[in-house]
Amino acid sequence: MIHHFSIPAHDPPQVARVLASLLGGRAYRFPGPLPGAAMAVSGDRHGTMIEVYPETVVMAPGEGEAPVVYRNVPADHSPAGFHALLSVPHDRVTVERIGAAAGWRTRFFSRAAPGLPPVFHVVEVWVENRFLLEVVPADMIEVYETYMQIGRMDALDLSLGPQPSHVDKT
Repeated sequence: MIHHFSIPAHDPPQVARVLASLLGGRAYRFPGPLPGAAMAVSGDRHGTMIEVYPETVVMAPGEGEAPVVYRNVPADHSPAGFHALLSVPHDRVTVERIGAAAGWRTRFFSRAAPGLPPVFHVVEVWVENRFLLEVVPADMIEVYETYMQIGRMDALDLSLGPQPSHVDKT
């Protein structure tokens, strides 16, 4: 389970407010070492949270035994090879309304391998029209959860070879 992740944004507080609306939670200033950072907290039992950093902040490995370090770089407004799928406690209409109200590209799509019928559905919500969040309304998430199981992936013969011995393949 992914409990939190971070994304860059031009306007971290505004992005955190919109994401908090999608999560059914609240937005807060980030208490960590990054001025201007914010977070969207769902309030669910898992502690689900999205950290939103100023777009000029990048993370890098610390030196030796030191933890992560934060560095400032010039802003990069290009799309990124990152996305996440979030299930939210809203219906499709509410998700689309929240995304559209933020001015973000928000569209409903089906997902499938090329040439195969749709497997599950998502609402693409493009944060600041730059980062993709695949948002799945509460009434649609069961289809994804049922599909994305190790047994089904094994049946599709998608394995990359030997797997860790602790993985249950049932």
